[in-house]
Amino acid sequence: MTYVVTEVCIKCKYLDCVEVCPVDCFYVGENMLVIHPDECIDCGVCEPECPIEAILPDTSPEAERWVEHNRTYAERWPNITRKGEPPPDADEWKEVPDKFNKHFSDKPGTP
Repeated sequence: MTYVVTEVCIKCKYLDCVEVCPVDCFYVGENMLVIHPDECIDCGVCEPECPIEAILPDTSPEAERWVEHNRTYAERWPNITRKGEPPPDADEWKEVPDKFNKHFSDKPGTP
């Protein structure tokens, strides 16, 4: 089992999860985070830290499609190990549906 970041993170990117990760398996894109599934040790400490519940175990039906997405971008984006500031408009994006199709960016972020 591993944990994955889902589309709920897009444009919110709160970063609360990053500092609690004992193995530094988070990677940062322009507008979302991902977890490298091969590095995640399944400890689950990140899941309750996410204020918008964007992190799920891969055993969750909603998470299945996100495992490969997380793997792909974890191999392309830089590793992030410290909490930074979320986007100033993060709260406005919490409830927006279909963020992946309309707002996902494949560009790397800044750790």
